[in-house]
Amino acid sequence: MPDPRTASEPAITPGVDVSVEPMSRITGFDEHNPPDPSLLSDCVHCGFCLTTCPTYVLWGEEMDSPRGRIHLMKNVTEGAPLDDTVVGHIDACLGCMACVTACPSGVQYDRLLEQTRAQVERNTTRSRSERALRAAVFSLFPYPKRLKALRGPLRLTQKVGLDRAINKSGLLERISPSLAMLQSLTPELTKPERLPERIPAKGTKRATVAMLTGCVQDAFFSGVNAATARVLAAEGCDVVVPQGQGCCGALSSHSGREPEAQHFARALIDTFERYEVDYIVVNSAGCGSAMKEYEFLLADDSTHQADERVRSFREKVRDVSELLAKLGPVATYHPLPLTVAYHDACHLGHAQGIRNQPRELLRAVPELTVKEIKDASICCGSAGIYNVLNPEPAKQLGDTKAANVIATGAQLLVTANPGCIMQIAQGVERAGGRIGTAHIVTVLDHSQRGLSADELLK
Repeated sequence: MPDPRTASEPAITPGVDVSVEPMSRITGFDEHNPPDPSLLSDCVHCGFCLTTCPTYVLWGEEMDSPRGRIHLMKNVTEGAPLDDTVVGHIDACLGCMACVTACPSGVQYDRLLEQTRAQVERNTTRSRSERALRAAVFSLFPYPKRLKALRGPLRLTQKVGLDRAINKSGLLERISPSLAMLQSLTPELTKPERLPERIPAKGTKRATVAMLTGCVQDAFFSGVNAATARVLAAEGCDVVVPQGQGCCGALSSHSGREPEAQHFARALIDTFERYEVDYIVVNSAGCGSAMKEYEFLLADDSTHQADERVRSFREKVRDVSELLAKLGPVATYHPLPLTVAYHDACHLGHAQGIRNQPRELLRAVPELTVKEIKDASICCGSAGIYNVLNPEPAKQLGDTKAANVIATGAQLLVTANPGCIMQIAQGVERAGGRIGTAHIVTVLDHSQRGLSADELLK
């Protein structure tokens, strides 16, 4: 796959979407939500973002830093073309939002990036191979039923060792690094755990919550969903699992596929509105980040915005660690004599500002020691589907993160996002190391149920 900063085909004339008129004959952005000039002007190019930006750290290229990309956005709003160079630098961004955390001026880079990526999707044409890859990804990943249909064949290849043989041969890597990355990221599949529509609270009820089951989480990490429901119930929550729920739209939104993301968001709101709940709980950082931004995504949607339906929905959204920390523990936690390294998923730490809560929950588990990871703010390279679309830089970032995780001496890596778990586990394996991986609720569930620490290390 070519360097993500260099497109293989020239961009077509802006305004290929006939439903949107171009702003003028010289600008590459159309009139529908171009990067907001007032947000662009917030950047004073101070450089505080540079050392936190994964692509700048990798390449040392100004245009692959947040302030450099903002400069490119500003140029296009002022009449420069939305050409291959601009698109390449925008595509290379992981969208990790570390720059948002680092910025002393409060620049809303997350808003600017999504506005720009939507423009790129509407107004440029990618190479045939890139279009095919993206079409395959977005025809599969946001659809839980389609992902579940893959479980059988994937589990069979794992049972007979075909997956290991493919990895060892290097054939898939030569054919397509992106497909090789997809294949290697697939976790070991076990029997899926199904959830009923309602799980009653244990003891005194403290809240009623609806749980997002997700796409990849539901298909490949159903045990995390089951653990989430058990932990919430043990902490006094009636848990509702809305039937027929689909994708939250995070992958589409973060990739500039605005109409698709809006469709998923509307459908999810419609589904969850059928239930009277206090909170909507999410156990995947990227999903929670996107759901908390629905007001921005659906700002022009009169059907969902008129009666403040979006705001009402968004105000109920909580990451599971965020809610558990707010409620405080009432369940009994048994000792887990383990040393764990906690990894901040970017869309939990940077996008949602949730850092202390997961650590507080882990430190409350008897005999559990929490280690910090060097350069914790730097992305692991997963970033939604970034590691599939840009496997080489993602691999470099994953290897660096894996080395820092191994250096902690921890027995177990704990995080709050399925993509991070798969990405870092792969990096550790490439380094010849060995470490267990677990979602934070899996750790809490083991402690609540008094299970052996060894079970987490398998």
